[in-house]
Amino acid sequence: MSYGYLDTAITPSVRTVQAEMGSAHIWKRFERDRAFERFTRHEMDFIAARDSFYVATVSETGWPYVQHRGGPTGFLKVLDDRTLAFADYRGNRQYISVGNARASARVALILMDYVNRARLKIYATVEFLPAEPTSELARTLHHPDYRGRPERIVLLHLVAFDWNCPQHITPRYTEAEIIETMRGVHERLISLEAENARLRAQSGLDGDDGRRDGGEA
Repeated sequence: MSYGYLDTAITPSVRTVQAEMGSAHIWKRFERDRAFERFTRHEMDFIAARDSFYVATVSETGWPYVQHRGGPTGFLKVLDDRTLAFADYRGNRQYISVGNARASARVALILMDYVNRARLKIYATVEFLPAEPTSELARTLHHPDYRGRPERIVLLHLVAFDWNCPQHITPRYTEAEIIETMRGVHERLISLEAENARLRAQSGLDGDDGRRDGGEA
């Protein structure tokens, strides 16, 4: 049986609130239409362009924990249309997410594209593998130029995903994105400076502080 994102997300208590707020009928008719269980090329390309994501786990005491994971662009890789993987690098060594995931393998991810105001939400189950240097998967996931020591391989088995609307997402830009956006402006400035220097040389103004020969100092 197919279970979509809303089948997973909407619980009896959620339905109660939806009924109270008058939106239950809206989402009821969408449930089976939003049964996204396999990544398409659109999701694969979106994931490949990300350099970070947020992952939520739940502890044995019932408290949720949200962790940021970052790395080189594309460090979260799509192995197939239902499996993601990444090399988990050593951090502050609290291991809260890892510990929570051992108790309950259910996780939720949010991937953000702030520039284009897009947000991909993913439900998955997690599996840990050792980051053996001889492992072909470990070599595929590890970025040798990235400063960090991989402690484990994390496999994420897709349950369902969905896209959020862009409302309330504030556009933000990385340093690399700003540089790329301003590339044309920078090139235009260089061109104008060169043209300005050429015109000054032709008019005889270069090197004399704007004074013509024989004029007053």
